[in-house]
Amino acid sequence: MTAADASRPVTLHDVRAWALSLPRTEEHLIRDYVKFRVGRIVYAAVSPDETILGFGFPRQERAALIAAEPDRFLLERRSDQRYNWIDARMATLSRAEAREFIIDAWQMVVPKRVAAEFLAGQTLGTQST
Repeated sequence: MTAADASRPVTLHDVRAWALSLPRTEEHLIRDYVKFRVGRIVYAAVSPDETILGFGFPRQERAALIAAEPDRFLLERRSDQRYNWIDARMATLSRAEAREFIIDAWQMVVPKRVAAEFLAGQTLGTQST
């Protein structure tokens, strides 16, 4: 990734590429939100206007993150309060940060073995380049 790529805003195209590279992920359009899920569990979503990235996030850590960086993190829909979920303004995220949030959210919904196998393969792939 070049410095120019790292500094450009995160897009739906980026989110789609990262999410669909993760085992068992399916993409669905639900109420104009592009959602990525494993089975029936959604772990990432992009808003219809492509400005908000929602993703699985530990509920007990959410309030602190929103309080610390309210210009970046929020709960767009009150109904998401009951879930392990948080939203971020896509324009405020680095590409590396957004990718990490998506992978972490995916790990919350797949079996531990599937995540471990995928991450081990990623590490091996990174070391060989």
